[in-house]
Amino acid sequence: MDDCVFCKIIDGEIPGNVVYQDENVVAFLDANPVSRGHTLVVPKKHVEDIHSAEGMQYMWDALVNVSNAIEEAFDPEGMNIAQNNGEAAGQEVFHLHFHVTPVYRGDELEINYNRSELENGDEIAGKISEHL
Repeated sequence: MDDCVFCKIIDGEIPGNVVYQDENVVAFLDANPVSRGHTLVVPKKHVEDIHSAEGMQYMWDALVNVSNAIEEAFDPEGMNIAQNNGEAAGQEVFHLHFHVTPVYRGDELEINYNRSELENGDEIAGKISEHL
């Protein structure tokens, strides 16, 4: 994609602080990090979101490797791994990417959801299962 900032980083057109790279994946520091070591894991192939990521099982190995490296480098108290799909979910760059965000004592992230008690669980589970 001509206007995709992540494709430009992958192609070397703009700089990025790359921490890992193989034939399918690149991982680089987030330009606007939430915490020290906040890294994005991105497929080199341009796909917009998780719904277009069929056959990209290699992303899992990259996520584990990058997460382990951050753990060893900075010894955070915890780590969040997130992937947003669509503008309503907070996706800002429409190239599939996973955030690997270390969490340090005193800097815990605030993630709030409006939770409610599950109702009609069998019906909802069945509806999802029909499509698998």
